[in-house]
Amino acid sequence: MRKRPRPLRRLCLPLGALLLAGLCLARPVQAAAPEWSGSFKSLDLYGETAPADTFPSYKLSSNRFRLNLDWALNETIRLESSFDYQLLWTNPAGVVPLPGNGVNRKLDLDTTWQHDDAWSSRLQLDHLNLHFRSDRLDVVVGRQAIGFGRIVIFSPLDIIAPFPPDALDTDVRPGIDAIRLTGYYGFDGQLGGIFVWGDEPRHNSWLLTWSDNRHGLDLLAISGRLRDHPMLGFGVAGSLGTLGLKGEIAFYDGQRTNEPFEDLYASFAIGAMEAWYRFDNGLTLIGQYLYNGPGTDEPRDYPTIAASAPLNEGLTSLLGRNYLLLAPSYQLHPLATLQGLIILNLDDDSLLVRPTLSLDLVDNFSLEIFWAFNAGKSPQTISSFLPSTPRSEFGTRSDGGGIFLKYYF
Repeated sequence: MRKRPRPLRRLCLPLGALLLAGLCLARPVQAAAPEWSGSFKSLDLYGETAPADTFPSYKLSSNRFRLNLDWALNETIRLESSFDYQLLWTNPAGVVPLPGNGVNRKLDLDTTWQHDDAWSSRLQLDHLNLHFRSDRLDVVVGRQAIGFGRIVIFSPLDIIAPFPPDALDTDVRPGIDAIRLTGYYGFDGQLGGIFVWGDEPRHNSWLLTWSDNRHGLDLLAISGRLRDHPMLGFGVAGSLGTLGLKGEIAFYDGQRTNEPFEDLYASFAIGAMEAWYRFDNGLTLIGQYLYNGPGTDEPRDYPTIAASAPLNEGLTSLLGRNYLLLAPSYQLHPLATLQGLIILNLDDDSLLVRPTLSLDLVDNFSLEIFWAFNAGKSPQTISSFLPSTPRSEFGTRSDGGGIFLKYYF
């Protein structure tokens, strides 16, 4: 077994430092007993060969064990930590690598192993933070999960570490290295400040957030510097009778537009409008229009878009510019729900459709069975010596599906 030369003790040193700081700041009262929880998840995928042989058929099995610790050191200070172990098998070997730390982590608190050509694994300290709480102020220091925005399918205001709209596992948001302050005023008002350490200094982020409820409307605002991008965003959420309505938009200044793998536009925006409605027969439908400013309406430019900074940093995962997204859900039985995801690229008319059957087997134990269909113009191949030219976004993807088993304790 080949192991990356990174001693596991590096995981323990920051934990010990946070524990020591919390104990020094805590009042001299008896701490509550630590609370333990966790999960086991197994995601098994099969993908067919992509059109024009742009990607081979593959099989993948990702198995993750997570252990969480939530410890109230006293009435005002809590310690949160989460260890996450992932065991990955792929065929062909290495067709899908283990995920890296990303751009929102300064500390390298993970260890990886390569067991053979097909098997690899990763142990990481995914969450590690101290939470200081008072009546009017919350402060969280360390590796933590941070989300912002109200839109369900894809939120333009969820800017730090968003989930892609077609993500399969969205139960736990990955931790980032940050300091977050939240102040409370009035009945629902919140003012916040966030500093995120990036993997390099230019990926540091400074952000101010505001949210409030006025006249039945949830109002949101966020501004600052996101990984060297000056940005400003606004959002509103409310209802019109039984119809839920939400809107969000974020504006960015592009940086280093003349350099490869950086921004392609001097300025761009990401905005969305979403509606939610539950019909009398039990069908729930969420629909969203998404304007994806970092993308393009020319399919031949998709490879360049895929290599740009907004895609590499996870700000977006889509290549086009205008989208319609639908997420229907219908409860077939108290233990069985039929769900769906539809993503339509309005520029090239390509389409992703993913139906999912979700089953609650026993307490805290569920199974999802799904298949993704992709439709669109296939890539154009001129010569075997030249790369194919994409003519649609989802027309380059292969169909595939699998099962997702989840257990929580």
